[in-house]
Amino acid sequence: MRTSVPYEEVAETLTEYLGLDGSPVAIKLAKSKEAIPDGIPEIDETIRHCMMVSIARKEGRIFYATAEKHQCMGGAWAIGLRELTESLKSGEFYYKLGKFDTWAACMRTIDQVPNVHVPGGTEAPTYATVYAPLEKTPFDPHVVLVVGQPRMMLKLAQACLYRMGGRLHCSMAGIQSVCADTVALPYMTGKINFSMGCDGSRKFSGIEDSEMVVGIPGELIADVADAMKIVTGAPGSV
Repeated sequence: MRTSVPYEEVAETLTEYLGLDGSPVAIKLAKSKEAIPDGIPEIDETIRHCMMVSIARKEGRIFYATAEKHQCMGGAWAIGLRELTESLKSGEFYYKLGKFDTWAACMRTIDQVPNVHVPGGTEAPTYATVYAPLEKTPFDPHVVLVVGQPRMMLKLAQACLYRMGGRLHCSMAGIQSVCADTVALPYMTGKINFSMGCDGSRKFSGIEDSEMVVGIPGELIADVADAMKIVTGAPGSV
């Protein structure tokens, strides 16, 4: 970004005023190997995107992952690392998991899942995903992901509306929350999106039953942090 953002200060504000258990996570969708900042190592394990978020959030690690390091095919597709598999495209995958009554219902859902893509493009647009705790990020994030309790999300929602007001219109389907809902959608639209999480992220990445997830475009994170200081101290705040 051309605008300089004090990420350490922003992270401290969010953590202090929200009482976060873990760091906000900076995520960059690198389009090429050259777009990965020097000195950042590739992750050794082959795991899911939501688990990578948890490692940055809880362990403070900074790393990148190419498509080969992403275990979840649906997540890798949502963030632009792979093409959509035939089992997902047809609806077969989620139908077999028992989450929909018909294949048609599966297909309607998959057709509307946010995903990183180049209109008219035929190749996966993301070379690698890069992760860091926000307070230590050596790169400008495309998206900042925050995991927290509903009360924290309430304050984030108020901070998002502090300057312009209006309403927040969130998109979710109970599947692919940490990849599609809170990375792909904010990246592609420039809009903040809240999600209740999904079975996969709760099972594999340590998101608690009491927690939700929000994805904030990197361009907006400083304004949200500034507003956070105001709305949490407002007379009507609890």
